[in-house]
Amino acid sequence: MTDHPLSALPAWQALEKHASVLRDAHLRDLFAGDPDRFTRLSFGLGPLMVDYSKNRLTAETMGLLAELARARHVEEGRAAMFAGAHINTTEDRAVLHVALRNRATRPMMVDGVDVMVEVRGTRERLKTFAEAVRNGSWTGATGKKIAHIVNIGIGGSHLGPMFVADALKDHQSADLSVAFVSNPDRAQMDDVLKQLDPAATLFIVASKTFTTAETMFNANLARAWIVEKLGKDAVGRHFAAISTNLEAAAGFGIPGSNVFPMWDWVGGRYSVWSAIGLAVMIACGPDVFEQFLAGGEAMDRHFETASLDQNLPVILAMVGIWHADFFDAPAIAILPYDHRLRLLPSHLQQLDMESNGKSVQVDGRPVETQTGPIVFGGGGSDSQHSFFQLLHQSPRVIPCDFIGALKSTNEKGGDVASRDLLLANMFAQTEALMKGRAAADLAKMPPGLVPHRSFSGNRSSTTLLLEEVTPYALGMLIALYEHKVFVQGLVWGVNSFDQWGVELGKELAKSLQPAFAGGADTAAVLNSRDSSTAGLVTAYLKAKGLAEKASS
Repeated sequence: MTDHPLSALPAWQALEKHASVLRDAHLRDLFAGDPDRFTRLSFGLGPLMVDYSKNRLTAETMGLLAELARARHVEEGRAAMFAGAHINTTEDRAVLHVALRNRATRPMMVDGVDVMVEVRGTRERLKTFAEAVRNGSWTGATGKKIAHIVNIGIGGSHLGPMFVADALKDHQSADLSVAFVSNPDRAQMDDVLKQLDPAATLFIVASKTFTTAETMFNANLARAWIVEKLGKDAVGRHFAAISTNLEAAAGFGIPGSNVFPMWDWVGGRYSVWSAIGLAVMIACGPDVFEQFLAGGEAMDRHFETASLDQNLPVILAMVGIWHADFFDAPAIAILPYDHRLRLLPSHLQQLDMESNGKSVQVDGRPVETQTGPIVFGGGGSDSQHSFFQLLHQSPRVIPCDFIGALKSTNEKGGDVASRDLLLANMFAQTEALMKGRAAADLAKMPPGLVPHRSFSGNRSSTTLLLEEVTPYALGMLIALYEHKVFVQGLVWGVNSFDQWGVELGKELAKSLQPAFAGGADTAAVLNSRDSSTAGLVTAYLKAKGLAEKASS
């Protein structure tokens, strides 16, 4: 941060001037004028390569963007995070999810205490528990080996572990199934439970406070199912919890040995590296989870030590700033061309939009620019046949991240052919977005069709290529995006680690619920609401057969 307004910084003004020149440039010409463009504007780190040459920028652009990052004290902000400073100012907390994947002897301090002592201790407890479940020495109440893991959470306690478990499916034990439940619409829980043997099922309840409304609703459904099938005394053998509320977990029936902690310096959307990843650790094994942590740690070391102009998270972040603030891009599309990465868009949607969807800066002043982009996406192959039309020809120009892997994790026979097909389409889509198709190339086309069949091109994209979707590479990829979001927050001057906008709806929902019972409070609740909200509640009461309460 700086006391000077963002737009008043010389680095910002230099970028505005530079953007006015590049606004008329076309990517076709930038490539034609620089045969080494790919080499200059791509970067490799371990099993990951990032090609940002198909963005409307030059080496000069990147130099100016690095200057903006320096002017916004990105290096100092980075150092503050790793030092355990309370950079989450509105909640007066440190932000140290990097400690969760720190596997070195390096201490990591929060308020003068090395948190690694507790982190390592918890990690060992998790490993011991996961191995016991996997090898059958920890069983259900009837002595049956656990065969089904059900993670009950929401937000970061759901999206992160669900994505990682799915991405690492090729590493999962064949005799363990994993399911994830987040929706309080009990249809989701019912769909999961009807496939399971209660005597062989372990539920993991992920709620730091053990009070999250949606999570506890589903946890109580699962508990009632176990009690009905196996009896109340079975609860302790079929539930584990990720929580700091040992008392509430004990009241639920979960012994302290099955409860694993969280810390207030870990935000939910950054928590998959913690005990929140227990379902992944059980399904894939502690060794696989350790490789996942190692990949995240490798990206941390790179982010912490590399210069800004050679720093992958900084490069991605500043390219995103360039698009959002100098070319008015409203969104970014996340397009994985690998089935194992199909849930990446959902994970990144929460990571980015919950972190940087802010309208005020850290000091309380309104932001001067657009902040977090709209993040959307889907599997590349399916998306080609749905929303790619908009990406190619809409007046709204939306930058894209294409993510793929050079090898399949399960390369047998036809998998080589499928990889050929996937990557041919992926590379071709980035080329089509960049080049477009000029009207002059359609000389043989009926004139009436030319406007419909021509494409402007000049649409930016970044390609991220993994050698393979290994646990290590996946850890690097997720940590890369985490740090990218952090850097963008520093440049925009927002707190990327609170989410107060989430809370208002929860508060209002809690105050509405008394009306749904049709009791004495119904009229008072309805009279306190706007006509639309009152009308919607009334329609629901009538559907419940409480018409007299709705009209009273």
